[in-house]
Amino acid sequence: MKVLKFGGTSVGSSKNINNVINILEDYSKNDSVICVVSAVGGITDKLLLAGKLAQNKDSEYSKVFTTIKDIHLSIINELIPNNNSNVIAFVEENLKALKSLLEGIYLINELSPKTSDKLVSYGELLSSFIIAETMKSKGLSAERKNSQELIITNSNFTKAEVNYSITNKNIQDYFKSASQKITILPGFVANSTLGEQTTLGRGGSDFTAAIVAAALKVKQLEIWTDVSGMFTTNPKIVKHAYPIEEISYQEAMELSHFGAKVLYPPTVQPVLDLEIPIFIKNTLDPKAAGTKISNDAINSNKPVKGISNIGNIALLTLEGSGMIGIPGFSKRLFETLSQEKINIILITQASSEHSICLGVEAKDAQIAKKAIDTAFENEIALHKIEPIIIEDKLSIVALVGDNMKNHQGISGKLFSALGKNNVNVRAIAQGASEKNISVVIAENDVKKALNVLHEQFFESKTKQLNVFITGVGNVGERLVEQIKQQRKYLKENLKINLRVIGLSNSRKMVFDEHGLNLNVWKELLANGEQASLQGFFEKTKAFNLRNSIFVDVTANKDVADLYAQYLRESISIVACNKIACSSDFANYKELKRLSLKYNAPFLFETNVGAGLPVIDTLNNLVASGDKIKSIQAVLSGSLNFVFNNFNDTTKFYDIVKQAAAEGYTEPDPRIDLSGVDVARKILILARESGVEMNLEDIKNESFLSEAGLKSDTVDDFYQTLIDDEDHYQSLYASAKANNCQLKYVAKFDNGNASVSLQEIPVGHPFYNLEGSDNIVMFYTERYPKQPMIIKGAGAGADVTASGLFADIIRLGSE
Repeated sequence: MKVLKFGGTSVGSSKNINNVINILEDYSKNDSVICVVSAVGGITDKLLLAGKLAQNKDSEYSKVFTTIKDIHLSIINELIPNNNSNVIAFVEENLKALKSLLEGIYLINELSPKTSDKLVSYGELLSSFIIAETMKSKGLSAERKNSQELIITNSNFTKAEVNYSITNKNIQDYFKSASQKITILPGFVANSTLGEQTTLGRGGSDFTAAIVAAALKVKQLEIWTDVSGMFTTNPKIVKHAYPIEEISYQEAMELSHFGAKVLYPPTVQPVLDLEIPIFIKNTLDPKAAGTKISNDAINSNKPVKGISNIGNIALLTLEGSGMIGIPGFSKRLFETLSQEKINIILITQASSEHSICLGVEAKDAQIAKKAIDTAFENEIALHKIEPIIIEDKLSIVALVGDNMKNHQGISGKLFSALGKNNVNVRAIAQGASEKNISVVIAENDVKKALNVLHEQFFESKTKQLNVFITGVGNVGERLVEQIKQQRKYLKENLKINLRVIGLSNSRKMVFDEHGLNLNVWKELLANGEQASLQGFFEKTKAFNLRNSIFVDVTANKDVADLYAQYLRESISIVACNKIACSSDFANYKELKRLSLKYNAPFLFETNVGAGLPVIDTLNNLVASGDKIKSIQAVLSGSLNFVFNNFNDTTKFYDIVKQAAAEGYTEPDPRIDLSGVDVARKILILARESGVEMNLEDIKNESFLSEAGLKSDTVDDFYQTLIDDEDHYQSLYASAKANNCQLKYVAKFDNGNASVSLQEIPVGHPFYNLEGSDNIVMFYTERYPKQPMIIKGAGAGADVTASGLFADIIRLGSE
């Protein structure tokens, strides 16, 4: 004999009920089957709503009743389209009684626990009758037995306690003589020893099935639901969650207590001592293996079996010096809550005994505060303790596993993973058995926390990066294309799952929490919402995804001004925008401080040398204890391109235009040609080497004509290049006469920095610098005569994009 229980979703429609019947028919070919069913999906809530409305003298209860009636009659007509008059007559008779009950509640303006139990019993009584009659209409050997005749309880309405001696005898006696192959039992419902209708409380249908299974000592109990077992965590929040093949009774109870809704903890109790295995199965996928709950899973090698969470939690904190060393203090506290029938979900107490934190359901928080403040009124008046402090909008996240106590570092991994993603832990609880580590966190951090922890404990060390890119012009477009090209490689070889969640240009922005389709990203962006820098930040913040990275591919000061907001939300920044790092020194230091405080890396390698590892090399030198003595560099790929191609047979205007067309200059070439861009770069290197300096401290000897320096617009500037051709030819002529090359050089030496156009003689490392190449020479204590030299392409959309991409990958490798 087998016992199967089907939940509300499993019997929530005629289609699903037919699935249930098919499963039962298949099982009954080899064995007798007992099937416990819940109410039709959603009916229990509707019954409670109707009762509440009637109690409040709200005539809308009749509309809810009509909905309940329509649902049941519709299901009957779909399941038994012909010869269903007897079934409809029985159901309508029960519905008439239900309506009378609701009218009574409306008239007397009262809904007692006793009446509530009678009210909600209709759900299971109706569903079980309909299912049994449907099976009979199909010619199956099936009978319905009212569980109220078998399960006997006390009169603790809404959560009655079972009298097992009477109940077990009733069940055993009935099934000794039952001849049908399939028996349908309504779950949840029972009768008291006085003959009153009672219910078994939340999860009561599971409980009914377990009571019957234990009474008959069956070989296994099967709980059928709408998912394929107990998952490693909530699959609706973590898409990589997967079913747990085997789990112990204790692990199942822990997970269920902390929110795994496929099983209700008391369900385990009747079968636990008898070691009857429980299987969690999927009505919609009967062939799926599901989850086996038994003692066989205790010796599993996995330390963590699952991650669960409970929402709508409030944290109550009672603290004060008057608590220390006072016997019976905790007893008074817990008795006070017990008298108010408030369930305590989590408890943690400081070893100093100065405070106790209690986790309760948010709906009970104010009642608890009032009761506790009243109970300890005298101590509060004497300032021995403080009034209860309530923190709401919280959740509990729990790691569960029998073998966690045998593995070192579980707690460390838990807190490290949460800390890296700025998930603040408000309270911690861990039982002495070490089967559970629970933390209280903000409700809006649950999704991030579950994904982070699942990635840490259950996935093959694949790290998900969620990228938000502002500025998808020339460089940004190349970056997106590089990401699209390399995503598979990153996942397979570096275990990095890189998703682009948001994109923005100056006109439009678009987002997809599950990752944008990069094959059609341009079309998606073109049809996106109106762009807004603050709006882009708010969207990024609202997603609250783990390992979020904001990528700035602009030269916009307004974007740079938002960096602090991103960092405060633990959103990492990768930027080729130099404005932030070359802004006032106080702002630069503040961004660095925020990066450390909120564990949000701030990477800006492309600020200097595009894709060249200039800043990374400098940081490694400093971190290893070396000291920078001086820096000499050609840091402008655009200026190097210009002067490598400018001569007495070309025009300066034409070369600058060519550099702009090939993406070597900023949209406004004055930024490059004025030397401001190079000044920013040497400033950033100076700061990264440990020197406090601002942009105005750098001596900038411009080679532009006076008219070029004073030009108001880009078009005006280009006109000055035409008008002042003689000026630029004179610069070239002087260098040629001295057998030199023109290079725009940045220098940092003894705390002073300068940028200027210089004539570089033959033999100098800068002389043969070609195309748009950059070169940086670091003279340090360890490299006093022969500098450390970094040389290569220092401009261009592809190399700049690759530098940004490298910073993103670096974050994935941390």
